[in-house]
Amino acid sequence: MKSRVWVLLISIFFLLCTGVFAQGVYSEYVPKNNEVIFNQSMYKVDVIDPRASTNWKGINYPGLRGTNQLVIYTPAFGYRTNTNEYGTEAVVTGDTVTSLSGADSLIPANGIVISGHGLAKKWINENIMVGAKISIDPNKKIITSYITSDTFLYTARERIKEVQNMLIYYTQNTANYNCKRTMQNIAKANDLIEKAAKNSEDSQKYASRAIEYADLAMSTVIPYDASELKGVWLRPTYFNEKDITKVLDMLANNGINNVFLETYYHGKTIFPSQTMAKYGFIKQNEDYVGFDPLKIWISEAHKRGIKIHIWFETFYAGNKPPETNPEYILAKKPQWTNRQKKNADSADIPYSVSEHNGYFIDPANPEVQAFLQDLLSEIITRYKPDGINLDYIRYPQSVDAGLIGYEASNWGYTKYARNEFRNMYGVDPLTLTTSDPLWYQWKFYRCNKITNFVRKTSQLCKYHNVTLTTVIFPNRKLAMNTKMQDWKNWSVNNFVDGFTSLFLTCDDKTAMNLMEEVLRNKSSSTKLYAGLFVTFMNGSNSDLMKQIHAARKYNLNGLIIFDYAHLTKPYLDTLTESVFKPAKKEVVITEADVPKTQQVQIKGKNNGRRK
Repeated sequence: MKSRVWVLLISIFFLLCTGVFAQGVYSEYVPKNNEVIFNQSMYKVDVIDPRASTNWKGINYPGLRGTNQLVIYTPAFGYRTNTNEYGTEAVVTGDTVTSLSGADSLIPANGIVISGHGLAKKWINENIMVGAKISIDPNKKIITSYITSDTFLYTARERIKEVQNMLIYYTQNTANYNCKRTMQNIAKANDLIEKAAKNSEDSQKYASRAIEYADLAMSTVIPYDASELKGVWLRPTYFNEKDITKVLDMLANNGINNVFLETYYHGKTIFPSQTMAKYGFIKQNEDYVGFDPLKIWISEAHKRGIKIHIWFETFYAGNKPPETNPEYILAKKPQWTNRQKKNADSADIPYSVSEHNGYFIDPANPEVQAFLQDLLSEIITRYKPDGINLDYIRYPQSVDAGLIGYEASNWGYTKYARNEFRNMYGVDPLTLTTSDPLWYQWKFYRCNKITNFVRKTSQLCKYHNVTLTTVIFPNRKLAMNTKMQDWKNWSVNNFVDGFTSLFLTCDDKTAMNLMEEVLRNKSSSTKLYAGLFVTFMNGSNSDLMKQIHAARKYNLNGLIIFDYAHLTKPYLDTLTESVFKPAKKEVVITEADVPKTQQVQIKGKNNGRRK
């Protein structure tokens, strides 16, 4: 009874604090005398600073943002939004949108984050841009976005500043640096900004052109690095050799040298698998029956100097109900089902609501681990790929630790795991709460099951001289608490050659924060590749370039784009201006060639590395 009272009191306290904060920060936006409003749009806010007690619609989703909701996050919510990649976010400082992100944005101390999913995401994408003015009525819960003549000028000026800072960095840190085209485009952008500033009515036209030239400058400012891995995650939806070779030709021509090929996904293989047949599962994904695409991808990729890594969705079994096909993994082996605490004894096979309604298999079960090791061994010995890339190398995600419902949403409460843990500690984990000292043993029991699989895969890969990388979530504490993914352990023990870390954001500052998190916690022998989701999140070309620049500043080992299906021509055109392909002509520039106004900024830069 007392605990319920405390929950109620805490909820009321947060509501009051949120309301006071909102009243004190948000004010009606008033245009300047010479400012032209090009677009004004309003939308209903679902919740400000969601809590489990105030937004049940979002209880099963990261950041407590529910389906189709528009959520406002203030500093009262915390350090960041903790949202997933299926929405979009606008970071607001004061009354101005300073950046657009995709997920898990940092919440500014003097601002807010506007976050939307579904219909709300659509409204944000259509009505908010960098430089937009934002007004919020916290009582009516109405948000208004204004696109004004100052909006485009703000964006153009900020974009030029970003390019100039990049230019300074590479001038100082890259030998024989070529920046002639970059400086020419900066000059054109500055000329157009002057015209826009003098004419409010035509400011949108001139400022928009200035942004285009600034983007052209940004596409050429980052130099080519021949030692850098340039990769893409790719689902092979091609069903003959001609189409496969056409894709590989395109990738090779655009400078991509590594393909992370989705090979085992949704509980099926793209190749005819003897292992799958042995266990009574679907021998080959129905879409590929009649030929062996994996053999063609590897042989043809190698002819073009491209490496193939097996993208392997380890403990994920797909999102189709098992009862719809008797040969689905969990239809054949229901005892392998992973379970949450809240449905531990249910007769139904549970799925993860926040992960495409996907089904997962139990990492604690030795039969599961043996099956997956057999499948990996078959792939390595039969096809001799260049690498294995373990994805879904974790438990399904729970809600954030500390929130109401955290315990109930945790996964791993299978009969096998509960019996083994009871034999080890004398307690059924189903009875444990987060306040129990044995809770930490239960958490690390599950973490160690994942780590043990990585260790065994490491031994297999080292024996066959195959590179092993793993897909990780860079926020280490969150990864351990909500997914049981202890990736630091894998690195310290030299189980992996590299991390393909997921940076689920369009914002470079958020990406940099996450890069620092991984760099602080990995060993020097583990390579770090930036898994960039800008294309998947429909971010801008400049968003992509800024994240690549961040990866260069932190000396990461390469870039992997998620994913091929979203790597459209505009992105490729930007990447091949300089980053993915060497410049045709070399124009040497020294620090003396940089304008004095920019040289001043060079001092004290510590070679561009953040402390």
